[in-house]
Amino acid sequence: MKTFIKINAVSIFYAILLFVPFILMINVYRISRLTGMDIELVNLFITGTLVLAIIAGTFCMMNLRKIRLSGSKANYFTAILWIPYFFVFMYTFANALPITYGGDKPNPVTGLFLMGSFIIYPIYILVFQSIATNFKDKFFITE
Repeated sequence: MKTFIKINAVSIFYAILLFVPFILMINVYRISRLTGMDIELVNLFITGTLVLAIIAGTFCMMNLRKIRLSGSKANYFTAILWIPYFFVFMYTFANALPITYGGDKPNPVTGLFLMGSFIIYPIYILVFQSIATNFKDKFFITE
């Protein structure tokens, strides 16, 4: 039972790592309108946030996997298990803060970036799961 809870906790973390950049990319115009910032500045802020999320998320992902799921082959289920949590987060956000102003709708190209990210993300998780498994105690925080 502990392994089941740990796998779900890690999967929720993986879903949040993709959810935050998606929400920021979808809401560029809304953020610009509500804060009064220029769209270029908002895009720069979001790009910086994405780079920071990738770097910090990768480090946290590898160390979290090492601490929480060490020695378990069941941790590869997290490459798929994050998807339901991601959809729950997206559904909750879309219902809590719907786009009511037509000018806040994202560009169609944003959807292509999101689809590509959604397809590549499980591969990204599997690569780092296998790296964390193969390098055992090297480069990772231990308990």
